[in-house]
Amino acid sequence: MLTDEHTSISHWQDHPNALAKVLQTIAELAPETDQEGQFPEQAFLELGNAGLLAVTLPDQPLDGQQANTADLLALLKRVGSANLAVGRVYEGHINALLLAQVYGTSQQQERWFSDVLRRQTLFSVWNTQAGDGVSIHALGKGRYELKGCKTFCSGANWIDRPLITGELIVDGQARGWQMCILPAAAVDETNIDDQFWTPLGMRASASFKIDFTGVIITDDDLLGKPGDYFRQPYFSGGAIRFAAVQLGGAEAMLDATRDLLRSMNRTDDPFQKTRLAEMAIRIESGNLWLAQAGANNDAWLRAGTHRPDLTAELASKTVAYANMTRTAIEAICLDVMRLAERSVGARGLLRPLAFERIHRDLTMYLRQPAPDATLADIGQYVSQQQTPSHDLWT
Repeated sequence: MLTDEHTSISHWQDHPNALAKVLQTIAELAPETDQEGQFPEQAFLELGNAGLLAVTLPDQPLDGQQANTADLLALLKRVGSANLAVGRVYEGHINALLLAQVYGTSQQQERWFSDVLRRQTLFSVWNTQAGDGVSIHALGKGRYELKGCKTFCSGANWIDRPLITGELIVDGQARGWQMCILPAAAVDETNIDDQFWTPLGMRASASFKIDFTGVIITDDDLLGKPGDYFRQPYFSGGAIRFAAVQLGGAEAMLDATRDLLRSMNRTDDPFQKTRLAEMAIRIESGNLWLAQAGANNDAWLRAGTHRPDLTAELASKTVAYANMTRTAIEAICLDVMRLAERSVGARGLLRPLAFERIHRDLTMYLRQPAPDATLADIGQYVSQQQTPSHDLWT
């Protein structure tokens, strides 16, 4: 837990320069935690003190149940630009709180949201697993025992309340994929394998493997019903959030490229100007993707609320557009990396330059699950539509 003291929220929108100062501090801290076993704890204290850990909670500036998605994506991008590892963990925190808003009971929300507001509690979502994955065994009388492991647990033992998933087992029968948010003390009872995380980049995300075997939870810790985790559009539609963090990494790479070129007095070179222009064009394309994805997400979810008969159709459209956004931004980031590499050459890939760290982190973070299946799903949606192409997304 970051702090046990009550924190008064200072909303960054009230102070135009406040967010820039917080993110500058986070960027300056980034080299200090760029190694396995480290975690950017000070960066999250900065985010918490600025009110950004609570920013999507009810009645907060980017309330997750209001039409704030485009602004949230812009914020995630800015955090990713400061430090991709911080952006990854922060996006997981936001994801967990949004799922709690969608599926939690009022009592659960009051308890969990109070943790964030009063103690800057960090949440996350840990769903990835291998063959030894998690199962949740009913013991009776509202108690459950966890068995098995999760991999890529970003934030690992720095996360106070992880949202984890597992197969719910009742009377020996599988009942479906169940979410639960662990009590803070439960993480102390786990077996954390920090040797699992020896990555090319994103070292400071501390994405360890954790064995939850033996942890006991209760009905109060279960979130939603079995199968809710995979409900659309909340499952796949969330890809726009990690895409926003990725685009922030591409923006940071453009900034680092300009800094290096200036230090070498190469900004007047016509070929360098051309590459900088191409990078700027691609990044602005990504900004447009995020803005439209955010607007669409809010409009389509709101329309589905007012027209239940359209809910399934609008969910499919939301997921398809999120998948397009994710795919387009991955391509944008890869192009920016290629152009940046040609601009700075081998010199830019030397430590301790910021360019080298950003390049490693973005390379790692771009490797998100199932890119080919994502592309196929877009094609499947488009192939089933009867409307002209110019009306596909209206």
